[in-house]
Amino acid sequence: FFFDPCAGVLPCAKGPMTSYARGTPFSFSDMFPDFHAPDALPDLLNTAELSGKAERFDEMILCLKRLIELDPQLSVEGRNLLSSAYKNVSAPRRHACRVIAHLMQKEEEKGNDSQVKMLKECRRVTEKDLVEVCRDILLLLDEALLPNAEHVEDKVFYLKMQGDYHRYYAEALVGEETQKAKALEAYSKAHELAQSGLPPRHPLRLGLALNFSVFYYEILKSPDRSCMLAKEAFDHAVQCTAGEARAEKESASIMQLLRDNLTLWTTEAHDSKA
Repeated sequence: FFFDPCAGVLPCAKGPMTSYARGTPFSFSDMFPDFHAPDALPDLLNTAELSGKAERFDEMILCLKRLIELDPQLSVEGRNLLSSAYKNVSAPRRHACRVIAHLMQKEEEKGNDSQVKMLKECRRVTEKDLVEVCRDILLLLDEALLPNAEHVEDKVFYLKMQGDYHRYYAEALVGEETQKAKALEAYSKAHELAQSGLPPRHPLRLGLALNFSVFYYEILKSPDRSCMLAKEAFDHAVQCTAGEARAEKESASIMQLLRDNLTLWTTEAHDSKA
């Protein structure tokens, strides 16, 4: 099996998606000419969901952008669709960056300069694509979603997303201190709000703790802080009464991830001291 990292990267959305990232209006009318009135919101939400099921994530994002343009206060379903759309667009690019980095390391060890040169160019293109996706969602969060978020859960959700995509930005551009600082600021604000406004077993609060602790471990290289965050979230959740069945299943899954990370991180810390 041979993996071609360049071929494995999905093309970055052109036209409407990237034009929004540059701050200019995108033309939605060519694609969905009837979706221009407030009563189109259910149709937009449904079209976004169907686009996601069909794995047409760029179109899914266009639907959601139009939805936000009409009403920037998304429902829980709309929020989840937005998160899913950008996750599915960014994840292949993040994976490709990791694969390319691994291949580059192997070729450098072999002294294969020609392969390293090709992989560097592939990495440059892939990182550029990932950065464009990050800029796109961060602009949407900054200009539309966060300013119109009224409820604690909405604010925590969007601040967590903001932290996540500044983190991915920092992954793409190693040494990008500005993105690290912005990720830390967003995660910290979300964490403070979640601590005071969401129960310990709430899936969003647990998911935030998981991602924030990963940020400390992988980006800030602070294993002590990451372990403290993960352990605190896990311990508080264990002591808390279980919620409704559907949310509880999600909470239990995230708690297991927190526990797995704690085990891995403490083992690595012990091994490094041995």
